[in-house]
Amino acid sequence: MRKIIVSISVSLDGFIEGPGHDISWHLVDDELHQHFNDYLSTMGAFLSGRVTHELMAGFWPTADADPSITGPMAEFAGIWREMPKIVFSRTLEDAGGYHTVLMREVVPEEIMELKEQPGGDLVLGGPDLAASFRKYDLIDEYRIYVHPILLGRGTPLFRDTDARTGLELVGTRTFGNGVVLLHYRRARTGAEG
Repeated sequence: MRKIIVSISVSLDGFIEGPGHDISWHLVDDELHQHFNDYLSTMGAFLSGRVTHELMAGFWPTADADPSITGPMAEFAGIWREMPKIVFSRTLEDAGGYHTVLMREVVPEEIMELKEQPGGDLVLGGPDLAASFRKYDLIDEYRIYVHPILLGRGTPLFRDTDARTGLELVGTRTFGNGVVLLHYRRARTGAEG
């Protein structure tokens, strides 16, 4: 069965963006971008909410046509265009092409059907959508990229909840720019084997 994996960059104090949707502090150099490309190109689909999708769709479809964008960034433009995408939105009328389909709500039974389909894992981005998936206990793994900065305020990765989820550390990786990947999966219980 395919896994649902939250994959997101975060400041050391837990924010995915600063005030005013600022992400200029993300330290995505060629090493980290190549890592993203190698990892994300194996996925079965990108899952995102409207805001994240619109940000991505506003840049990546033609990014590699810009001569100033080269290397791993240009490579990711092709990965993004070709990857199936599922956008969760109650307001979008059209997903805008590029192998994109719309879903209106996070319906646990429909998500389980997606997980049972053949193909690569499903990578989820964005705190609001992650909160919806977490509410229904649908997240299998977290790949959190911690950037060496304290923002003080902004949009938190995790929302307040009464849900508690045990996790196991799968691995870590430190990149040359100081970003650290923390890779966790849902803790296995005795019944899961």
